[in-house]
Amino acid sequence: MCGIVGYLGENSVKDILIDGLRELEYRGYDSAGIAVLNHDDIAVYKAVGKLVNLEQKAKSYVSSGYCAGIGHTRWATHGKPTELNAHPHLGKFSYVVHNGIIENYQELKTELQDKGVEFLSQTDTEVIVHLFEQELKTNSNSFEAFKATLSKLQGAYAVLLISTAQDKTIYYAKHGSPMILGKNGEHEKFFASSDTALIGYCKDAIYLEDGDYGYVDANSIKLFNANTDRELSFTQLPESKISAQKDGYRFFMEKEIYEQSDVISDTLLGRVKDSEIYFEELEENFFDEVNEIITCACGTSYHSALAASYLFERYSKIRCRVEIGSEFRYKEPLLNKNSLFITISQSGE
Repeated sequence: MCGIVGYLGENSVKDILIDGLRELEYRGYDSAGIAVLNHDDIAVYKAVGKLVNLEQKAKSYVSSGYCAGIGHTRWATHGKPTELNAHPHLGKFSYVVHNGIIENYQELKTELQDKGVEFLSQTDTEVIVHLFEQELKTNSNSFEAFKATLSKLQGAYAVLLISTAQDKTIYYAKHGSPMILGKNGEHEKFFASSDTALIGYCKDAIYLEDGDYGYVDANSIKLFNANTDRELSFTQLPESKISAQKDGYRFFMEKEIYEQSDVISDTLLGRVKDSEIYFEELEENFFDEVNEIITCACGTSYHSALAASYLFERYSKIRCRVEIGSEFRYKEPLLNKNSLFITISQSGE
């Protein structure tokens, strides 16, 4: 699923962000991006596909002095995998990265559009940055505007936001999606959605709880929950990245077995509504003429396809067959324009 990183400090912010995103690649993604706040300027780079595409785009960028940076790897939920839909998302002078789903984003988007706000992407995330900039017009400072923004969001989110309205500052919030805040002895602050991205850069971290929010700047870390200060209680990060990726399980397979319920819940976010299954990427009549379902997969994915074929036939009453991908490429298959063809990949290849 999506990955988040953030950095505040004097070292090469671009390299730290991209290195952090590289540690999150195993989660899967279709696009990536970074934004760096350097004094009154925000530099942003986004690319579709592998992280190497983003590295190439940002190749010539060099930061100077104490900077704030945020980065993200995206797995599409709202909107197709394009550069416009990739994070970070921009307002007029702010950028945001976000994991999770803003369930009331359509309502918020309509309200903002009625006020003249123009949207560039198809995502739910973009409402956060525009809402923040609207709140800044009526609130006394940037942090109050950020708090007011959070109060209007419904759903699951981990958020990092930077703005030229407040230099050398990163605002953060966690509700339902993982977020970790780290520090080291050199006045550097770090954020990530998984501790693997922090190992090697810092040793002390706070695993944020639902409802936590605040900001970090050059001199302080502010953490609140329900409008009250929360104690800064740091714990030591694991020393091994492999061990951290396994979350304490002996093997990756064991970990993946136990995390299936969370993975399924994340996959359904934004797709399952009260009375329908919703895919905004598909036209309303996309399934109307389907008279056959074909799934194509290998290995573990093939066994998933077999299990799925029973359910497809049981509930849709449409014939379903399963093809082994490594054999299918050599066939001369009998397909027709009304076949729904589904490929399944555990590895992303």
